[in-house]
Amino acid sequence: MTVQRSIDVQVVGDADTMADRLADWLMELAFIKGDPFSLCLSGGSTPKVLYQRLAEPRYRDRFPWRSAHLFFGDERFVPPGDPLSNYRMVREALIDHIPIPAANVHPVPTEGLDPAAAAAAYERTLKAFHGSDRLDPGRPLFDVTLLGLGDDGHTASLFPDTAVLRERSHWAAAVIGAKAEPRITLTYPALESSRHTVFMVTGAGKRDMLQRLTAGDQALPAARINPIGSLVVFCDSAAAGL
Repeated sequence: MTVQRSIDVQVVGDADTMADRLADWLMELAFIKGDPFSLCLSGGSTPKVLYQRLAEPRYRDRFPWRSAHLFFGDERFVPPGDPLSNYRMVREALIDHIPIPAANVHPVPTEGLDPAAAAAAYERTLKAFHGSDRLDPGRPLFDVTLLGLGDDGHTASLFPDTAVLRERSHWAAAVIGAKAEPRITLTYPALESSRHTVFMVTGAGKRDMLQRLTAGDQALPAARINPIGSLVVFCDSAAAGL
């Protein structure tokens, strides 16, 4: 696999400051890009602060939500109302509070089909939005992809020592056995088809993994992300060791 490029690391004071910075940045990008503005979302507690910030009046009332399309980098294979659902978290933190058309929100289907069929269905959704069965480096699938960094170096549901790390044909895949519940994840080709890719990392507990990520340690699934556009890490002082 191609060794990733250098990463632009931006250290902010804390998670709240990170949310402010990213919310301003996303709104500026959305106005520049226009319709459509495609955003691939991450689960987890750190992005949740950003989503809550975007739901506040200063962003809710100014962000061009009618041009935005929301996708998910991964999802637990649980019903959409389950407490473990990434979709539920994003809906409660953001979607329920903003004037985004329902058709512009694209959750991973998790009911009425098995994980493999769910991954295939989501891949069809991505291809329909993209308007092509092929990813074109000159026309990224996403404008922005938000990613987290797990304690084991995973991102999305790309876990160490799983077969999905070798997947290069499909845009989405089922991941079974890595965690208690099956997962649906976007694969490297889909995640890398982004104009801007952002890792959000907070807390002293992530310091070692962050150092390995920025050093390009290919043992970490997260460090194998090699997007066609810019690659930025936003981290707080604790994660940076400052």
